[in-house]
Amino acid sequence: MMLSPAFLDELRARTSLSALIGRTVKITKAGREFKACCPFHQEKTPSFYINDDKGFYHCFGCSAHGDAIRFLTEAQGLPFIEAVKELAQAAGLEMPAPDRQSQERAEQAATLIGATEAAADWFRAQLGGIEGAAARAYLDRRGVSPALRDAFGLGFAPDSRGKLKTALDRFGVPMLVEAGLLIEVDGREPYDRFRGRLMIPIRDARGRSIAFGGRILDAGEPKYLNSPETPLFDKGRTLFNLDRAAPASRKADRLFVVEGYMDVIGLASAGIDEAVAPLGTALTEQQMGRLWRLIDVPTLCFDGDAAGQKAAVRAAERALPALTIGKSLRFPQLPKGQDPDDIVKAGGVAAWEQAVAAPAPLVSLLYKAEAAKIDAASPEARAQLRQRLSGLADSCADKLVAEEYRRSFTSLFFEDFGWKRQERGQLNQAVVGTGPHGRKELSGLYIRSVLYGLTRYPKITVDRLETVGSLRVDHDEFRRWRDVLMHVAITRPDLDTDGIEAILATEALTDTARFDVKFDLRFPFTRPGADAAFAVERLIAMIEMISEERDLDDEMARLNAVALADTGLGRYEAIEAARQRNRERKLLLRERGYELGSIDMAQAAELAAAEVAATTATGGI
Repeated sequence: MMLSPAFLDELRARTSLSALIGRTVKITKAGREFKACCPFHQEKTPSFYINDDKGFYHCFGCSAHGDAIRFLTEAQGLPFIEAVKELAQAAGLEMPAPDRQSQERAEQAATLIGATEAAADWFRAQLGGIEGAAARAYLDRRGVSPALRDAFGLGFAPDSRGKLKTALDRFGVPMLVEAGLLIEVDGREPYDRFRGRLMIPIRDARGRSIAFGGRILDAGEPKYLNSPETPLFDKGRTLFNLDRAAPASRKADRLFVVEGYMDVIGLASAGIDEAVAPLGTALTEQQMGRLWRLIDVPTLCFDGDAAGQKAAVRAAERALPALTIGKSLRFPQLPKGQDPDDIVKAGGVAAWEQAVAAPAPLVSLLYKAEAAKIDAASPEARAQLRQRLSGLADSCADKLVAEEYRRSFTSLFFEDFGWKRQERGQLNQAVVGTGPHGRKELSGLYIRSVLYGLTRYPKITVDRLETVGSLRVDHDEFRRWRDVLMHVAITRPDLDTDGIEAILATEALTDTARFDVKFDLRFPFTRPGADAAFAVERLIAMIEMISEERDLDDEMARLNAVALADTGLGRYEAIEAARQRNRERKLLLRERGYELGSIDMAQAAELAAAEVAATTATGGI
């Protein structure tokens, strides 16, 4: 159905956004606007604002933003057209007349819903009857209480080829076939699809039964039998338990994706309702989109066996092209050989919380999966790994996301195959200090290299004294090193590198505040024998880059403070636009930093060896 912009504008104008949101969220008046604790994330202090005049809401905590239609699709999980219909009915607006094809599809869906809902009612009745004894016993063994059976609408299909067909004969055989309830083969008499199985309704976001999953009670194959795809049921777009998990996920601020029906039901038995499952297939891009409408980073909890880990990697690879800024997935490593139902049965909620306490980010999962495939001792295999990682990053459709994945993969690669672990540990020990709040903070390696460059080319400090003095240096000994360079530039501007090195030695600066050729990043201004003019050009560029990046950090902190302090939404667009410009500029600066410091690792090793030899011979730094 095509909806004109004019109709949607009229719909928004007739909808009181505060009244709509106020049906499910406690709101209070704040001047000309309303405020509330955000329904999209957990918070104690209200940062969610509603502006009826402009017809939009915004959360300054999680950046949720939208209009009435967006609220129904994001907060209640309704499809777009269903959200529009609900708002139009409340506003007294007639929906535009659908074209003939859309009208026929809507009428067909409405009738099929009647058939599937009637089938769900009939299956529930059979579970409570004589023939349902074996299914009830199975549920008892699985620890599924009567209350939980009712919540999920569980039922039973008798082992008969025609009982359902007879019970629902008012719908007619063609409709029951189209709804996936009967099977018709080669013109023979249609018969019941589900026989002798525990029946699990598959519901849409509004809680209506649209399909079924049937589990066999005894030995046999297939263990699970799902409805075929129908006009109501698209397996790749549907998630089991979405109707119950959507409100639970907003309350818990998390959403689990597990492999099967009984995992979802098992978690629910422990009071964990924020779980969904795909329907016997790998998680699709469409299903991921539905997950991301509820929460930014869903947790994918695949079984702790080889098959489960393969499924996790497939989901991660499939997610990459669909990733956007702020959206991702995470993957806990469940105990080997256990699924979510096993975990909660053995140890309850505490065991589950422990199992999902430290999930791996998507980038880490993909890197480890690819790295595990190669012979780490082979240069050719490592090159192949880098090529594969680059291809994975390129598969991200969002340019900024792709660039960050490329950098993360590179960082992880050099963690494993760059500097030796022992050397990296020494480097970290050298540059990590305690910050003003008692936390461990990592001083920038760029600052280290710039200070060494200024030691080699002291005239830069003389010419740019104010800029060097304004560099924010967090590490205490780096700051002392910088102060020595500035003092020399003021009092003895003609002093050469050897003289500065002598002063640094008398200042008793430890090795942690001195450039170490075995560990530090390699720039032209730190390399022996580099062209002086080129080295100076790069050093000046690096100083300017660091200064601008710090200015951007200060400006972003100011913008964030303004956004939090502003009691209205009127300035939001301008503030957010300024923040976005800031982010984009900082990304460009990061790219510039990589360009200034880019060097092949093998070349770095050769240069380091040469520098060690040179400094040993001359007794220099």
